Amino acid sequence: MTSPLSGTSFSGDVALDARRLLGCVVQTRSDGDLVAVRISEVEAYAGADDAASHAARGPTRRNSAMFGPPGTVYVYRSYGIHWCMNVVTGAEGEGGAVLLRGGEVLEGLETAKRRRGRTDHLADGPGKLCQALAVSGDEDGSVINQGPIELLARESEPPVIEATPRVGISKAVDRPWRFVVRDSPRP
Repeated sequence: MTSPLSGTSFSGDVALDARRLLGCVVQTRSDGDLVAVRISEVEAYAGADDAASHAARGPTRRNSAMFGPPGTVYVYRSYGIHWCMNVVTGAEGEGGAVLLRGGEVLEGLETAKRRRGRTDHLADGPGKLCQALAVSGDEDGSVINQGPIELLARESEPPVIEATPRVGISKAVDRPWRFVVRDSPRP
């Protein structure tokens, strides 16, 4: 059994913390069903100095969780359709967070399939990940391991981590702050 992470597990450097989250396990229990996913893809978003970040213009009602203490969960709706989950890793008030973009379902495969309505591509995108885990706006502002979302330390180092530009953004596109575990399986 791996140990749970807490806000003190993070360094405050969002790019470094993003890399460190690869291989960790995020899990939820909803209606008695456990789904656990090993994180294989993340993106780092800094605060005011990152034009692509939701925190770039300061706190708002929508992004207030992003300015919480490390370990706070920031959940938002993308394009009015998909829920996306971030973990705050920057200092309180700075707005630094890591977007959990995807991973491999380790436990609760049948539950994830039912929630997704399919048998493949269960958690290989931020919206798919949230759907598989049953994460919604209700979890915005919660704290890891003190609510419905559990985040567990990785058991070993990921084999190879690739850094690429972040996807789906139009500002600060040159930062190689998307991190992926190379050759990660994604059921």
